[in-house]
Formats: sequence, structure tokens, C-alpha cells
Amino acid sequence: MSQDHIKEYWEQQAHTHADSHWASWGDHWMIDLEIETIGKHIGPHDHVLDIGCANGYSAFRQAELRRPAAITGVDFASAMIDAANRSNQNRSDATTLDFQVGDVRALDFADSSFDVAYTTRVLINLPTWEQQKQGIAECLRVVKPNGLVVLSEGFWEPLVLLNAMRALKAMPPLVEHDFNRYLKMSSLDLLLRDRDLPYTVEDFSSIYYLGSRFLRELVTDPSAYPGFSNPVNERFFHLEREFSGGGFGIQQAVVIRKPAG
Repeated sequence: MSQDHIKEYWEQQAHTHADSHWASWGDHWMIDLEIETIGKHIGPHDHVLDIGCANGYSAFRQAELRRPAAITGVDFASAMIDAANRSNQNRSDATTLDFQVGDVRALDFADSSFDVAYTTRVLINLPTWEQQKQGIAECLRVVKPNGLVVLSEGFWEPLVLLNAMRALKAMPPLVEHDFNRYLKMSSLDLLLRDRDLPYTVEDFSSIYYLGSRFLRELVTDPSAYPGFSNPVNERFFHLEREFSGGGFGIQQAVVIRKPAG
């Protein structure tokens, strides 16, 4: 799928789902886990950049829960930004919220503008690793020295591991959507090490994925539950908040600290 077609897909999602979490993803349990994981790195005085903010769903939640000084949201789908701005008119948070059209590959902000910048399933919409590296470089550029970049993205290696588990029970493999290109943790590790960028990986979804993408199909009839309404999903969401690890979670958070010097 070309970049134009990817953009068209997200424009249509915005028109179809307005201010709902469905504009970004139907799996609201995973969205909540993303919000909690990213929120741990947001302080009350921070100026935050939400890259790929979609309709502002997660930005509004961060404003409500973490109350940073300001959140700027950017998305390359103009209909998403229109939806975010409509919702923003009816809010009274202490956090200053601003939404504008933008591209992770060429962010329209000065160097060192933000305390924290984060992506949620944004880089995976870029069709090549070269463009994904460009996006990562831009995230780092706009963050202040000693600031944080949180890349909450889909990764290839957990997909392979999860599919190996599914193959043991003759389940069909999970596949990337045609508008996704999951990052390879091995490639990202080499990139960050070459640039002497310290980072940690937060595995915040493995228990949930193991339950919702493997065990669920063994203990229930998934066709009986539309969307992500299967009760197994909720059970493993709560379990994930207490335990995690194992490498099965396609969604991982890579937390990079920009050097102070």
C-alpha cells in the first residue's frame, strides 16, 4: 500500500468514527495499556508532543490523568485533526491542548521544543525502515536534552513468537495489516547503539496478547463476541496490569533518553 493510500485509510477512519477510540483502533483494552504506559513518563510541568494523535482520544486522556502543562498533537490525516479540534472545544482541562496537521518525518517544530515526545503505532505506518529512521530522528530532534522519546509501536519479533505459539495449535498466523510495517527490535537496537542513545524496553502487553490472541481461541468461540468484546480480553487486561513479560506482546514501548550534552 502506498503512503497516499495509508493516509486515505486514516482519513476515512476519522470520518467514520469521529471522536471514538475506533478511529485509531478497536482494541480499547490495548489503548488503555498504551495510555498508562506512556503516562508514567509524563510529569505535571511537561510540554508533551503526541505524534500521530489521531482524533485526540489518548491526548485527552493524558490531560485528564497526568495534567501536564501542555500537549501538542499532530497527525498527517487532516480529518483526524478536525475531529480532535471539535472535541477540544468542549473541554476545560488545565492542560493546554493544541492539534495540528503534521508528519513525523518532518515535524514543524524547533529543536528541543518538548520535554516528552511519544508515538503510538505511528512509525509502523511508514512503508520503509529508512522512513521510520527519519521519523525517529525527528522525534529526538524536537525533544530537549535529557528529555524522553517514547516509541509505542508494533514489533516484528513478538509477532513471530506469537505465531509460533499459534502454529502449535494449528491456528492461522496473525498478519500485519497492509498499511503496517512492524519495526524490528534488532534493527532499532543497532540504530540506537550506533548513536549512543540509552534506552529501555517496556513490555506492557505480552500477557494481554497471550490471552487475547492465543488462549481466547482455545477457551471461547471468538465468533460469538463482536469486535473486542470477548470477556477473556478484559480478564487479561487486568492481569496485564499486574504482571507482564515473556516477549509475546506485539506492542512494546521503547523509551529513549536524549543525552544532556
